Amino acid sequence: MPVSLTPNAITAINDGDVNLKPLLQVLEIKMIGRSQERSQERYRFLISDGVSAQHAMVAVQLNDRVKSGQFEKGSIVQLIDYICSDVKGRKLIVVLNMETIVQQSETIGNPTIFGETDTEAQKTFSGTGNIPPPNRVVFNEPMVQHSVNRAPPRGVNIQNQANNTPSFRPSVQPSYQPPASYRNHGPIMKNEAPARVIPIAALNPYQGRWAIKARVTAKGDIRRYNNAKGDGKVFSFDLLDYDGGEIRVTCFNALVDRFYDVTEVGKVYLISKGSLKPAQKNFNHLKNEWEIFLESTSTVELCPDEDGSIPKQQFSFRPISDIENAENNTILDVIGVVTSVNPSVPILRKNGMETHRRILNLKDESGKAVEVTLWGEFCNRDGRQLEEMVDSAFHPVLAIKAGKVSDFSGKSVGTISSTQLFINPDFPEAHKLRTWFDYGGKDTASFSISRDTMPGGVSRNEIRKNVSQIKEEGLGRSDKPDWITVKATISFIKTDSFCYTACPLMIGDKQCNKKVTRSGTNRWLCDRCNQESDECDYRYLLQVQIQDHTGLTWITAFQETGEEIMGCPAKKLYAMKYELEKEEEFAEIVRDRLFHQYMLKLKIKEESYGDEQRVKMTVVKVDKVNYTSESKYMLDLLVR
Repeated sequence: MPVSLTPNAITAINDGDVNLKPLLQVLEIKMIGRSQERSQERYRFLISDGVSAQHAMVAVQLNDRVKSGQFEKGSIVQLIDYICSDVKGRKLIVVLNMETIVQQSETIGNPTIFGETDTEAQKTFSGTGNIPPPNRVVFNEPMVQHSVNRAPPRGVNIQNQANNTPSFRPSVQPSYQPPASYRNHGPIMKNEAPARVIPIAALNPYQGRWAIKARVTAKGDIRRYNNAKGDGKVFSFDLLDYDGGEIRVTCFNALVDRFYDVTEVGKVYLISKGSLKPAQKNFNHLKNEWEIFLESTSTVELCPDEDGSIPKQQFSFRPISDIENAENNTILDVIGVVTSVNPSVPILRKNGMETHRRILNLKDESGKAVEVTLWGEFCNRDGRQLEEMVDSAFHPVLAIKAGKVSDFSGKSVGTISSTQLFINPDFPEAHKLRTWFDYGGKDTASFSISRDTMPGGVSRNEIRKNVSQIKEEGLGRSDKPDWITVKATISFIKTDSFCYTACPLMIGDKQCNKKVTRSGTNRWLCDRCNQESDECDYRYLLQVQIQDHTGLTWITAFQETGEEIMGCPAKKLYAMKYELEKEEEFAEIVRDRLFHQYMLKLKIKEESYGDEQRVKMTVVKVDKVNYTSESKYMLDLLVR
């Protein structure tokens, strides 16, 4: 079938046509290699309209089609999505999407490189001719705004007048661009017109001026760092536009102060004047080759009248059965029904800082279950809510955006800084899971891909012991502390020194809490802060005796766990005993806390006291006994 190339297409594209969907011929394909920053190769085409030819860079999402031979030398192609950029005084077409119309054809016309001088124009292309190098191209056209063609064609039906056979000849329509606005800055005139809004998928480093309209879907916390250049701070947020394009935006130092409070998850913003750099895939899970770094000239403007055309969030859910074969450190989305939630336990990081960990279990229709590890604030904010739901015999649906796969002792999913949790979300996948679980799924057996779970659904991270085993097994005497769970009854509480006077001053965003003493001025002095305060705080330092059917031992409960045991703040008890002198009322509160049974999470570690080594047991979590779960645990022990 005869095919006509679109006349003057190269000229029209360089003049900023955004509606043209031209038919062009590929004269050359060249791989320009991999860069050090990214692992993907890039391809450069030489494309022709029969008269003019120009180099074009092909977007990486078309790489597979180039490798598979869908585009080859001589192919007639139709450009669908593209932009034209000015790079160091030269025009470059960046092709985002195109289709093959004719797989192979002889060279059409005698094209010359667009913008050549008359002398250079005498060197025309033959079917196998050499292509002049890019550095011989001379451009005399004025600089134009970058243009994007986004509407995909559905077909072309124009008749060839010579032989009445169908021919492809898309019409050229004038494109709309904001009128240029120039301000006199001396000898140089600067274009002050607003940048054109383009899709996130069209962003590339070859553009000079651009703007995107997108919704913030995730926002990270401010992180501080220290390197050879000194101290600094950084935060990032993720964007999603109406075409489904996603990209991460990062701000450093002064820009953190400028943009952190401005950006809010769920809101839509118009963002412009940032620089694009290769995405650091070790930290960035989004499917975009680039990442935006905001600069001093960047703008982030709220769009208060956005019409809801941009989705709130974009998911790509994977069934739990797929996670079993996923590579370690893969970032993915998963949704399931929460079947069990373990209490939060403190964990000491390698840097000496303490965090919290909570483990829960998910199951779905694939017949598989998986452990999900919540870290840090996820343990308290979302983990506590999930635990309360499960304890009340309701099993919520949980959607996880950007969970990280771990292959430690089986496969599991953990939270990272950019993870988002959605409890009982309102979308089709969640409703489908809810129906499945309520109408038979809860009674369906699921194989856990997270191995080494204990009877009763207890995680491998929760080690159950009785009181006598603590001494018999020498727990706490190794280099690292032991973390165990004991079901025990409180049999005695020391009341002569149940709390201490603590520093109320703030260090950063946390209270100091170190012990303070009376100074000569009748104020409270903190050695750590080296400051005095008019008042002090009172925090628990509770010595408690516990016992089970195997024996008894002493444990220490600090502030939070002390409040769980005593049922009231330390300051109230102190005032009752020493200030109000209500001894009988005080004794009644203490007696009321005895002989209650708890699930106690203990940290056991040997410490030095002078020349003596002692094993110290600290309560890190206090939970009331869930007799439903405990009965299942004991029944499973009998079945084994």
